[in-house]
This record gives sequence, C-alpha cells and structure tokens, in this order.
Amino acid sequence: MTNGSKPSILVLCTGNSARSQMAEGILRGLFGDRFEVYSAGTHPSIVLPWAIQALAEIGIDISHHRSKSVDEFAGREIDYVLTVCDNARENCPYFPAKTQLIHHAFDDPAFVPGDEETRLAAFRRVRDKILSYAETEFAQIIKDR
Repeated sequence: MTNGSKPSILVLCTGNSARSQMAEGILRGLFGDRFEVYSAGTHPSIVLPWAIQALAEIGIDISHHRSKSVDEFAGREIDYVLTVCDNARENCPYFPAKTQLIHHAFDDPAFVPGDEETRLAAFRRVRDKILSYAETEFAQIIKDR
C-alpha cells in the first residue's frame, strides 16, 4: 500500500495522453474511496483535449491532470499495475513481486484520423470500453481489496 493508506493502482500506457488518463479518471470515480489511483507513461507527452472532453461528458474532470513518467513512481509500493496498451506491457519497468500486473489493451484513439467530431467519437468509444472493463472485469480483480 502507498503510504500505509489505501491500496494503489497505477494505470500505465505509452504516452499517458489518452487511454491511461481516461482509465485513471474512471477508476478514481468508481473506486477512489478504496484505492489511490494514478497513471503514467513509458514516454509521457500531454493529456489530449479529446480525452478531457470525453470524460467531462460523463461527469469526470481530468482537466487538471498532467502526463507523468512511470519513473515518478520508482520506489513506490504499487499494489496493481494495469497496462492499457501492448507497448506499455512490453516496456513495463520492474515492480516488486507483490505487485499484481494486469493487462487489457484498448485501441489508441490518439491516432484516429479525421475531423474533430470523428476524433472525439473515437475517444468516446474507447472511454466506453474502459468504463465497461472497469465496472466488470477489473472490479472482479480488485473485489476483495
């Protein structure tokens, strides 16, 4: 556990710009009373505006989030690491054996071409998939914590 308080979840992706940011917001909304939730990237960049907008539409504000490097979490005890892209899973740094590593890849909406509405629609689709996963499969994984 982090700081002797609640168990922790770190959502890891490559850029920490879309999927991991949305997952962090969703997991905080669903489980923030029981878990400390963070996100980071193996190669952090910026939080994309479509991710912020897609979550705002369901009442989750991530406008204050910043893209963080996984290096910021070195030395911390993390209970669960959820990788949301294959690249992050393959480049995931070492975590102690007690850390439960979980992987569920989601499509990357950041690279969907098109106009603003097309791009936002891609972020909404991924948001909805992350939400569904969090409420079902991920909730089962952490249910006893």
